Amino acid sequence: MPKLNMAVSHSLTQNEAGKRVKNLLTDLKTEFAENIKHLYEKWEGNVCNFSFLVMSFPVSGTLTVEISQVRLFGNLPLAALPFKGMIKSTIRDHTKILLA
Repeated sequence: MPKLNMAVSHSLTQNEAGKRVKNLLTDLKTEFAENIKHLYEKWEGNVCNFSFLVMSFPVSGTLTVEISQVRLFGNLPLAALPFKGMIKSTIRDHTKILLA
């Protein structure tokens, strides 16, 4: 399975960044409702374990809110490999807006 590992810097407090990032998965699900199904997310402190289906393919990973950045580590289905760059830039763009 292809891996997705990225970080987006922020200048907010860790608590404020966490509050804002908690909306990221929900926002992506709303924007891409026709493709994202069965969203699961469980927050434990500043770490979120998540999973969902994208066009029937499983995606899972962790989202960690750190003091100066938000880290995402995910597992993508092999079928998503050609779209990895687009997926990464979409997530990065949404995260930057949330953390602005």
